[in-house]
Amino acid sequence: MKDPEKCLLSLEEAVIWRKELRCAGKRLVVTNGCFDLVHRGHASYLLEAAKLGDELLVLINSDASVKALKGDSRPIVSEADRAYLLAALESVSRVVIFNSSRCDRELAALQPDIYAKAGDYTIETLDAGERAALLDGNTEIVFMPFVSGFSTTNIVEKISSTLTK
Repeated sequence: MKDPEKCLLSLEEAVIWRKELRCAGKRLVVTNGCFDLVHRGHASYLLEAAKLGDELLVLINSDASVKALKGDSRPIVSEADRAYLLAALESVSRVVIFNSSRCDRELAALQPDIYAKAGDYTIETLDAGERAALLDGNTEIVFMPFVSGFSTTNIVEKISSTLTK
């Protein structure tokens, strides 16, 4: 059984791991997101993304970057706990926390074989810096089917409405 703690890497450690994968002829899939409250949509998406290659690395936003992106009430779950939970999933090989609102620096350093993003994104709506890093690294970009009906925002709203009754 894998130890989630050992699956949590710094960017520098992930780059070394990436080189080892490349030498072994293994294909790296990378995705990113906040993953504030992990739900079925996330689990389904990560499982399908993992099937695209040999290893799946998830880049997650730090607490500060989630707050900048989502507002003062977020994140609900700390970066350490989000990273551990994702690393515990069978489909996820490794997790790296990044501190900016965008992960273009991490994508450029890792040069994944495949980049997976949820189907609510398109090539045009990807962040320009992230898209440039992926294209510069000759990374294949795959948009995964979007699992509708699941979102952290909806879960938070449902909890809030239940508490105010």
